Amino acid sequence: MEKKKKVLVLTGGGDCPGLNAVIRGIAKRAKREKDWEVYGSIEAFNGVFSEPTEIIKLTSVSTGGIHVKGGTILKTTNKNSPVKYPVIQSDGTVQFVDRSDELIQKIKSLGFDAVINIGGDGSQKISKVLYEKGLPVIGVPKTIDNDLSATDLTFGFQTAVQIASDSFDKLVTTAESHHRVMIMEVMGRDAGWIALHTAIAGGAEVCLIPEIPYDINKIVKRINMRYKKGRGFVNIVISEGAKPKEGTITSTAGEKGSEHVRLGGVAYALSKQLKDAGCQAEIRETVLGHVQRGGSPIAFDRVLATLFGVKAFELVLEKGFGRMVAYKNNNITSVTLEEATKEYNFVSKDSYLVKAAKGLGVSFGD
Repeated sequence: MEKKKKVLVLTGGGDCPGLNAVIRGIAKRAKREKDWEVYGSIEAFNGVFSEPTEIIKLTSVSTGGIHVKGGTILKTTNKNSPVKYPVIQSDGTVQFVDRSDELIQKIKSLGFDAVINIGGDGSQKISKVLYEKGLPVIGVPKTIDNDLSATDLTFGFQTAVQIASDSFDKLVTTAESHHRVMIMEVMGRDAGWIALHTAIAGGAEVCLIPEIPYDINKIVKRINMRYKKGRGFVNIVISEGAKPKEGTITSTAGEKGSEHVRLGGVAYALSKQLKDAGCQAEIRETVLGHVQRGGSPIAFDRVLATLFGVKAFELVLEKGFGRMVAYKNNNITSVTLEEATKEYNFVSKDSYLVKAAKGLGVSFGD
């Protein structure tokens, strides 16, 4: 009997709705090819590094029906990059070392013919390094932040916006009832796509995003316009990475072994800034946090993620390595990993979305 070829699938970075749909899409498409088997590495590349390895076979049984579930059956991590792997020293400090050559050697020794790396900007930069070192890898874009410029959309983003919009709608009614200013903090470390889409969908008066530093006095002025004789209400949506013109992002030290600072709490920082600047209205804060990452993906993300999974495996069949699946002009296509990681997808101040929001009366505090 001829030896079957093997593809290794993994999910890295933060989790998001739709990851399981990609995994299922890969497994179902591969089943049509009699000479291929699909395996999954637990917690991104950690499963490969582990002794013994944590790698499971992905069959039609183990992946059946998972497209409706949030999270990832393969688990994930945003630490332990093989390119900058954290090693705790004897004195307690962390030193980052490059274990990529070791990783590639082990993947090949395990008999894998291809790797499909499902992840965001950071994960695809890792894919690019590994490909340049000889690993046959395909990338699949995943991020609720929608911050990969080589694809029009990433799966998980629309679900995150839906969750944020549903929450925002609920805050509007309580803000109106109590004549309050409601601040809702959403995810968005460097890109404000979730906040911007939520602001337009929910009818926010103020939208604060990382790309447009805000003037607190202009926001107070905008709030005051909404209040007459002490009555009125204002709803604000703010990205976790937003910052004032005079100041920095709200963050704390990241966990040991992580390169990133931990964002969060900007809603409370903004609340204090507003009070210090003379805002007289009552203010309440809501931080959505990880609810934006959880739960079942909406239909759009299920479809997009499934198509990405099918396309990723077809690229493996074509030996189209060094590429990332992409959604462009309503088509499923692919781009080189070089193109995929070349430019970060920031919200442009001159984009039509920003201009349209301003045309609707949304203030960005600029």
